[in-house]
Amino acid sequence: MNEINARFACFEQWGGNGSADHAVELPGLAGWVYSAPLDPASGGGDVHYFSVCSRGSISRTAVADVAGHGSLASSMAESFRSVLQRHTDNWDQSALMQELNDAFQLTPLERPYATAAVLGFYPETGELLFSSAGHPPPLWYRAGDKSWHFLKDCTPFAVEIEGLPLGVIPGTNYSQTGVGFGVGDMLVLYTDGITEARGPSNDELGEEGLMKLARALVPESPVKMVQALLSGVRTFRGDARRRDDDTLVVLRRVGDG
Repeated sequence: MNEINARFACFEQWGGNGSADHAVELPGLAGWVYSAPLDPASGGGDVHYFSVCSRGSISRTAVADVAGHGSLASSMAESFRSVLQRHTDNWDQSALMQELNDAFQLTPLERPYATAAVLGFYPETGELLFSSAGHPPPLWYRAGDKSWHFLKDCTPFAVEIEGLPLGVIPGTNYSQTGVGFGVGDMLVLYTDGITEARGPSNDELGEEGLMKLARALVPESPVKMVQALLSGVRTFRGDARRRDDDTLVVLRRVGDG
């Protein structure tokens, strides 16, 4: 694991579709991002971004999986960056998601699509805002009762927030929902390269398999969680080759602001 540490000041943004393996510090959150493109030289289809608003009161995390690699994925990663930058100060994520969807309609040569999970965190209240465009559901560890859940199962709008992938239908409206994110709580975001990992017998890990790995762990620091989950995925794969980009992001609430 690299010891690079990304600390964010007001109105900063970081990310892309390249390799990453280091700590991330956002207001009220400590995290670790691991992203391994299948072909590091050309850039992968997995995209990750982190940002903090101009007043330091809102942080945002976005993880996406673009259908494609190379120049197309890099172009869409830049589109993500531009849209997220314009909405850095906006707590409401509905317009952000709609603009991301529109960005995929504007690509002239190909019609790309992507799944995406976007999280906003307001450290003063501990509220976490969640939007999804067909992305695999984040895992949520609730420190209060020491239990793991899929985030979508703990929201008032479990079905509605799942949404269509970006770029599928113009004008799609994307829902959002908020939950209380307590001190010690953790979120695990990932792309389908993790859950579609196949073992030597061609069996798939799946979302439930990843949840099983998480529930077998003692919740620790984000870096240790990433290390342990990746170890579990690699053990599951055995000698089977990796077929897709792998991305894991673990975020933990560390205080009241």
